[in-house]
Amino acid sequence: MPARVGYDVGLAQLTRHLASLLSGLGLFLMVFTLMPFQGAMETDPNAANDGNIINQVGYIVLGAVYLFAMLLVVDKRVLARLASPAWVAIFAIAYFSCLQSYDPAASARGLTLSLVAMIMVAGVLVLPRSEEDFVHAGANAILLLILIDYAALIVAPDLAIHSAAGGEPWHAGFWRGHLLHKNVSAPVFSILCMFGIYCLRSGATLRGWAITLLSVNFVLHTGSKTTIGFLPIAITLVLAGRAVRSPGLMIVAHLVMSVVVFGLTLGTIYSDTLLSFTRAIIDDATFTGRDDIWKFASASIAEHPWLGQGYSSFWLSPVIMGLEANFEANWDVRGIVAGHNSYLDAALTFGLPGGILISLLLFVKPLLDYIRASRRPEGRAFADFCVMVVIFMTYNAMLESFFLNRADPMWLLTALAIFGLGLAGRLGLRHQQ
Repeated sequence: MPARVGYDVGLAQLTRHLASLLSGLGLFLMVFTLMPFQGAMETDPNAANDGNIINQVGYIVLGAVYLFAMLLVVDKRVLARLASPAWVAIFAIAYFSCLQSYDPAASARGLTLSLVAMIMVAGVLVLPRSEEDFVHAGANAILLLILIDYAALIVAPDLAIHSAAGGEPWHAGFWRGHLLHKNVSAPVFSILCMFGIYCLRSGATLRGWAITLLSVNFVLHTGSKTTIGFLPIAITLVLAGRAVRSPGLMIVAHLVMSVVVFGLTLGTIYSDTLLSFTRAIIDDATFTGRDDIWKFASASIAEHPWLGQGYSSFWLSPVIMGLEANFEANWDVRGIVAGHNSYLDAALTFGLPGGILISLLLFVKPLLDYIRASRRPEGRAFADFCVMVVIFMTYNAMLESFFLNRADPMWLLTALAIFGLGLAGRLGLRHQQ
């Protein structure tokens, strides 16, 4: 009998360690991607994770591994809560939009890759036996990833730093790390900074400080001015709200800030007054020519306002590629793969009703989940981390497109935070047992 008890305890400990290892590995792969260090490419940064055989096969295998692991070790009641009505609605709208695509089968395949990647996101959150396991596994994984990127700056700078080669020579010298473009690296490393803050508040103090400081330094070297501005705003809002013990006040401040950011970015194509304000605040009120892309996208919404153009079926479509070049615009829309504004692209893709609903489910509903999670003292640090990500990416979505974008680390990290807030609000967090 004692031998049997010892065997059961040993098996339970092994299972626990393997589950934590899988969680850390999943977080590492979400950020590192299956195709790191691709070097200079003549393409848009958001194309980094477009459908290809490596991602398709790789994420199907990973999805199967994480699904099997969850079925094996995770409480069935927790698994039943993963498919929340909000996520069901998001993917239902997205799959319906595939019917509007010029190639419905290709759109459905791309969206399915996004869905499969979400299995790994869920596994990262629910496989650890406790929050402590999640923190330590995640801290090890992210610190390793950051150290790899810093090593690459020394041993392979042509892959980790923008050069004058390619279509954007003005980015020369800016860090991009393992990702394709600084505009992806900047928000990703900003989220890693927030994860570092979470780690140092949750027991992994030294690793937390290392992740936070190394990530901030990396963001500063990307040269992304908007990201450098959004990062301290998101962190300050959440920590100040926690300090005054008023998550509701923090959310109100965030919503006001969201309106301001919207007005100073997308609002500039609709209002000369807002454009004047933006010009008075920043040097480049076009946001590197994004305003021309936004004007084109905004005008195109009217072509299919109710049902949209379909998932991944507008940019680079035969219709767009067949247009004549507009030599007065800063960007040739025929070579753009995204609208550089998630809300515009959501309206283009899913139609105005679907785009608005998806935007609300992704960025407003999690705020309500945060209020519920904040009522549980044991999960407040985790909830703070997740809402930091949601707030930060709410602003970043004004300048980049990432909704349901397959295996894009910006999307997967945002989904991790949204998933995390939903679970923390409904189920709470488990602690060391």
